[in-house]
Amino acid sequence: MGALTPKQERFCAEYLVDYNATQAAIRAGYSEKTAGSAASRMLKNVEVLARVREMQKDKIEKLCVTSDFVVMKLLETLAQCMAAVPVMEWSAEEHKKVPSGEFQFDSRGATKCLELIGKHLGMFEDKVNVNASVNTGQLDQILAQLRGDTPDG
Repeated sequence: MGALTPKQERFCAEYLVDYNATQAAIRAGYSEKTAGSAASRMLKNVEVLARVREMQKDKIEKLCVTSDFVVMKLLETLAQCMAAVPVMEWSAEEHKKVPSGEFQFDSRGATKCLELIGKHLGMFEDKVNVNASVNTGQLDQILAQLRGDTPDG
């Protein structure tokens, strides 16, 4: 593998900004007219893709973002979503909002957190079990008729 040109190197860095290949090519110095095709060509270049992956890995390591970190943040978010929040209602007597005695929580947020954690743990793999037997007796007869076979061979 050869070294990337300075323009290709800049493209890789710019691509990581917003993952818009055409805009990355323009910001890297390619002409606006040909930026789309240049970007497409670069994203097919094995060396450019390897450099993008390397830069992504460096970025992840620099940010200290690991799967453990993400799961911990999901668990924190889940706890916040599951927290019971009192439903407030206006009290004409007190001239302010007071607790109604009912509580609510963010069920959508909680469900999404649980879904993402479950996916991370491999709990929701799509599996299809098919147990079937096929009687090809009639199919064999139909095919024989179509071929013009006679019953006596």
